[in-house]
Amino acid sequence: MQRGFLSQYFEGSAVKRLSVVEANRSKSNQHELNGVRLLRNLLGDDRITSMPARFLWLQGENEGITSEGRVTWYDSRERQPHRSPEYRLYFNSNPVMDIAKEGDLLFVAKRPDGELFIIVIPEDSTFESQLLWLFGMDEVEASFNYQLYQDDNDQEIDFAARYILEELGIEVVDPDAEFLDSILAPYLDVGFPSTSVFSELARRTVRDTAPYEEPDRTLLEWIEQEEKLFKRLERHIVAKRLERGFYIDEETDVEGFIQFSLSVHNRRKSRVGYALENHLEEIFKAHSIRYSRTPVTENKSKPDFLFPSIECYRDDLFSASRLTMLGVKSTCKDRWRQVLSEAHRIDRKHLFTLEPGISENQTVEMQANQLQLVLPESLHDTYRPAQRDWLMNLNDFLKLAKERQE
Repeated sequence: MQRGFLSQYFEGSAVKRLSVVEANRSKSNQHELNGVRLLRNLLGDDRITSMPARFLWLQGENEGITSEGRVTWYDSRERQPHRSPEYRLYFNSNPVMDIAKEGDLLFVAKRPDGELFIIVIPEDSTFESQLLWLFGMDEVEASFNYQLYQDDNDQEIDFAARYILEELGIEVVDPDAEFLDSILAPYLDVGFPSTSVFSELARRTVRDTAPYEEPDRTLLEWIEQEEKLFKRLERHIVAKRLERGFYIDEETDVEGFIQFSLSVHNRRKSRVGYALENHLEEIFKAHSIRYSRTPVTENKSKPDFLFPSIECYRDDLFSASRLTMLGVKSTCKDRWRQVLSEAHRIDRKHLFTLEPGISENQTVEMQANQLQLVLPESLHDTYRPAQRDWLMNLNDFLKLAKERQE
């Protein structure tokens, strides 16, 4: 499976904590960032007037603001050659910078086409952890830290990197496009197959998987393959629909376009969760683990997986210490608390996710609520060192479920 690199999307980035002067408009009316040496490494020494910039503010699920704008990079002492340069990055007022607060994390990232991404992230949030990992930053202070992406310092676009780039609204170019198209040929004229069929297609077209010997790696490769296949087929189907246009009696059908757009968005959201459950189920079968999928428990709750079975769960004579519940959410965001109300007989619950770099605040709260996070081993590196000892990988969860059913 071919992969790209971060340098295809960003040449470099600089990051800092916003100071009160930079963030609080009641303290200062300036719309500038000091161009310290590390920011000059990113933007150079020449004046750049009206540089295209995309401002983003990201917080929780579906909470984000994007604003297109222009910035100017200049030496405020350019008419005073006898003095040392003092660079500034000037921006106009915009919805993103207007809500920025002291302590928020500010990323200035340069795209290969010269566009700047100026990203504001609330302090101690999951997005903060994710972007620090993506851009290869560790300690962040009040002055800029800087990274250039080339040669040995170039992040490979694996599952986690792809996830974060897409959260930024960046479409990841797939180097396997021709191979994927050959797999999808039977579906180009008939549309999307069912999720179960699509999941089976993904598993069948990935080589060298080992669901028993290497469940963590195998699951992630299945998921990544299905994601690529889905996005590629979606591109073909949406392109054909857009070519036909949206008209009713030669009038533009705005409502039809909106409904089509919503259907594309909803299909993306619903498909990922079902796909993850399908692939996990296949792993459970490979390990001969007994389970019930989406059984009904108290108050009509439907936990994603119960081990060893719903019959054992309903048997009051079956020890609760041998019961295991696994919730499945491709992304947690703030929805992980929903799992806590499912399967009352089980005090310590497990939640499987594919979300990289969840904040320490969230994982501490999970631990306080006796919720154990489970995710593929390779995603553990996106978490802070203090979190990693607590995380569980899929292989360890399989061992636990198997021990309890014996």
